[in-house]
Amino acid sequence: MAERLLLLVPSLRAPSETFIRANATGLPFDTVVVCADEIPWSGPPLRTAYGLSIVVSKALHRLAPALPRCLAQAVRRFGTWLPSRLVSRICRIEQPVVVLAEFGFHAVQIMELVPATGLPLIVHFRGADASAHRYLFHLKERYERLLELSSAAVVKSEIMRKTVLGLAHRRTSPLPVLVSPSGANPAVFHGADPAAAPPLFLSVGRFVAKKGPLLTLAAFALAARDLPELQLVMVGEGPLLAQAHQRAIQLGIAERVRFAGLRTPAEVAELMRHSRGFLQHSLTAPDGDQEGSPVAVMEAQLSGLPVVATWHAGIPDVVIDGETGILVPEGDWKAMGNAISRLAADPAFAERLGNRGRHRCLTRFTTGHHHDQLATLLSQCAERSGQKE
Repeated sequence: MAERLLLLVPSLRAPSETFIRANATGLPFDTVVVCADEIPWSGPPLRTAYGLSIVVSKALHRLAPALPRCLAQAVRRFGTWLPSRLVSRICRIEQPVVVLAEFGFHAVQIMELVPATGLPLIVHFRGADASAHRYLFHLKERYERLLELSSAAVVKSEIMRKTVLGLAHRRTSPLPVLVSPSGANPAVFHGADPAAAPPLFLSVGRFVAKKGPLLTLAAFALAARDLPELQLVMVGEGPLLAQAHQRAIQLGIAERVRFAGLRTPAEVAELMRHSRGFLQHSLTAPDGDQEGSPVAVMEAQLSGLPVVATWHAGIPDVVIDGETGILVPEGDWKAMGNAISRLAADPAFAERLGNRGRHRCLTRFTTGHHHDQLATLLSQCAERSGQKE
């Protein structure tokens, strides 16, 4: 019988967070999932109470920055104590051997389960939770306590690993940190033929600052000046979507850009099979928010598409400039436009990059690789915890 894992997540419903759902179903454990933001009003009373405690915890953490320091610390401690107490009771019922918490900002709300239960806690940092000022500044002391209690951490890039280790200075022993991109699913993402595809480029991601959708539009507009057949499909939604529509009109490319809204992974994979290349102009947002290692980039490479992206966060760990894609500096939309033009004009070059990217992704960056690495870490932490007992 598989060992039991308690997986603590904010939600399983966020459209862009396919990686959370993949962990819930793909790890080789008897996985019990507890969602903080999906309150089961008709479910077990303890789960309902836990969901409500997270609501209270979030409210207290938002209130804390406006309070005097001593009072703010007390408020944050209570905001952690309440959900930690309830999730500790869930642990006594479910009897897991290890606990995995998705996102650092979520893990701080339940971290006191460690001294209460003695269970090993592994924290999975994803991106904004280890880069945005609203977390690194306001939760700094809470993060330090979290990493003091945790048995290990999982991150998406080398840059993120350094950030997390810098917050783990209160530990008496080194913090094990696994760098493991979430990967893409080879059963879904395959079959692109960029050499045969029309000069249609694809972008997939939330319309938020760190995804750079407005810069992607500027780059496309530059390339489109000399290539009347060039087309762009942008998949996703978000706060910058209306501005992106307006920018496309201003740039004179509205008839050549299709805003496709939200799409399922299968629909995204089908779009990739009919595209020449994939675009991702990630950059550090004004609030410090950064990518981890964008899943859409790995999905594109696994499909066999060349990727035009930026030297940002974990992207260079996945995309090799000049070999599996083309990387440009953050904010340099002209360089991205030139890269689009090159791929549009040279289908054979696009195919070479796409084939190399697919081979590299198949050998390093599938969901299977990630699940194997994560499962090994979880088992090691559970084993070490059992030996201590």
